Amino acid sequence: MTTSIKLTPPLSDKDISDLRSGDRITISGVLYTARDAAHKRLVELLSKGEKLPFDLKGQIIYYVGPTPAKPGIVIGAAGPTTSYRMDPYTIPLLAGGLKGMIGKGHRSPEVKKAMEKYKAVYFAAVGGAGALLAKHITKSEIIAFEDLGPEAIRKIEVRNFPAIVVNDLYGNDLYEEGIKKYKR
Repeated sequence: MTTSIKLTPPLSDKDISDLRSGDRITISGVLYTARDAAHKRLVELLSKGEKLPFDLKGQIIYYVGPTPAKPGIVIGAAGPTTSYRMDPYTIPLLAGGLKGMIGKGHRSPEVKKAMEKYKAVYFAAVGGAGALLAKHITKSEIIAFEDLGPEAIRKIEVRNFPAIVVNDLYGNDLYEEGIKKYKR
């Protein structure tokens, strides 16, 4: 297992091809936030051929709905949400150039196959550590769907945001590998 690979979005196919399930990474640069309601709207825009609020190519979406920020703080607690809720909307976004997703929990077999096809990866961030993860967010601005409140799409800037590769583009799954180790 690699100790810490540094990534800066937008990600290239080479960035993705170098990653393996179990790699520990840190991300510095721009991420976009979106949860299920925002994903639904993004896919609706794509299906109508309309412009998205940000260019998907090479980007990473963090599945988070942050809590309100206290005065003088960039963002409230910003822990990952359960990723499978985005699965119904993920494949069109991958086809549009999305390269990474950050959340927690398993992905569907269809999404994992699409990650292989479109050269994308799924990262996990530690659930329950939203206040700690928020310390890696240096800037936050709502860029779309403000009516969704905490689920609005945000453009956030992060510094050394920690995550781990769960699903790589080679079909490996860290969760499944972990279960196998304990079944022996």
